Amino acid sequence: MYATAAGVGLLASVGVCAQEVVTIGLSAPLTGPQAAAGKDAENGAQLAIDDLNRQNLQIGSKPVTFKLASVDDQADPKIGVQVAQSLVDRGVVAVVGPYNSGVAIPASRIYNGANVPLLPTASNPALTTQGFRNIFRIGASDSSLGGTMADFAAQKLKIKTAVVIDDRTAYGQGVADEFEKVAKARGIQIVGKEFTNSQATDFRSILTSIKSKNPDAIFYGGYDAQGAPMAKQMRALGLRAKLLGGDSICTAEMGKVAGEAASIVYCAQGGVAPESTAEGREYVKKYRDTFHTDRQVYGVNYYDGVKLLANAIVKAGSATDKSKVIAQLAKTDYKGIAGTYSFADNGELKGAPTTVYVIRSGTPVPYTP
Repeated sequence: MYATAAGVGLLASVGVCAQEVVTIGLSAPLTGPQAAAGKDAENGAQLAIDDLNRQNLQIGSKPVTFKLASVDDQADPKIGVQVAQSLVDRGVVAVVGPYNSGVAIPASRIYNGANVPLLPTASNPALTTQGFRNIFRIGASDSSLGGTMADFAAQKLKIKTAVVIDDRTAYGQGVADEFEKVAKARGIQIVGKEFTNSQATDFRSILTSIKSKNPDAIFYGGYDAQGAPMAKQMRALGLRAKLLGGDSICTAEMGKVAGEAASIVYCAQGGVAPESTAEGREYVKKYRDTFHTDRQVYGVNYYDGVKLLANAIVKAGSATDKSKVIAQLAKTDYKGIAGTYSFADNGELKGAPTTVYVIRSGTPVPYTP
């Protein structure tokens, strides 16, 4: 007996209906000064989505297709809250991001109210002290990043004096405060503290004032869009100081914009350097082959985040019961490319590894003595 065309069409329709589509949201700055970091996050997440859809995964006995819903939060807290509400309204099972602490902290209240799992790289410690049970940070906190750079400055660079500059964002202030606290404990004298904003590009007045203090280092709490011109202006004004910072100046974009001046930069990223493992090198190659550009900082964490999230959904046996997904994430122990992911009761990443980088030929590379 032969199936009629109508019968074949009906079978195809039933097959399509049997597929469960699981939509994962992403909140990141896809436009504006931090667009390179936001696109890197989106690229890493999309690579993971593509990998998952080649694995023919099932939830229960039902085939599942994963989909990424990316929304531009513009690194703006108000827009980030609107993005959070829009993703909740779309019924996403979980969200990776936000990238910025200033966005993540207010937006987290929306996600928490809707019981949506949130996997941010935003690093301000205040994010995980709110008592929410739906947050699982997939990157290092400011405590790790700022503390790592202070230890490195004291032990490896033998820094004796430093000036701290922060851009007054939740991220910049958080990482700068952590650096200052640990630096003082390590015997580094903080000889000045300056403030700027996340839109500034001219730092000559601040740097001229700092030059008279002749510090060994400047620690900048902020992003590469400001860090790159700051490095160039330090070089132009003849400052001898090294420029230290956290993950958000530890980017290929920093090297591209700062040029030769990027050679004075030392910075900390959360996670294991991808180039140090076979799996990481495979990721770097796949990223370059797919997007024809160099990775930035946390794309690899978003790749890991989507993968560990999918693993939790499958183990929970449901993409619709978010409480089950949250419970599974809380007990996860997932080995990714950037590290192994397991979480403290407040959602903080346990034992978050950090790596110190320098920028050579425009590219961040792990520091070697």
